[in-house]
Amino acid sequence: MDQEEIRQRKLNELREKYSIQAEQQQKQIELENQVDLALKTVLSDEAKTRLFNVKLVNKELYFKTAQNLIYLAKSGKIQVKLNDMEVKRLLEQLSAKREITIKRK
Repeated sequence: MDQEEIRQRKLNELREKYSIQAEQQQKQIELENQVDLALKTVLSDEAKTRLFNVKLVNKELYFKTAQNLIYLAKSGKIQVKLNDMEVKRLLEQLSAKREITIKRK
């Protein structure tokens, strides 16, 4: 193979890789938009603000909380919009760490 063929093949590989990454990024954005829209229907403005602030600091806790809220809303267990204190309590429950103790014999 000559240099031009190698260069062209590498260029094609890079284009394909970039295309796949862009597609994945677009799917991630769409998913986040759907989650945000679902949360807006079950949270008050203050609660949304609190949860979105959590998203900036701890994405794992945010997604765990969002998943729980969406499940509760879909199952009909949330009838009215949750306020800030209710979301705060939910965040505390979900972020509670389990303490692991090791006993020696």
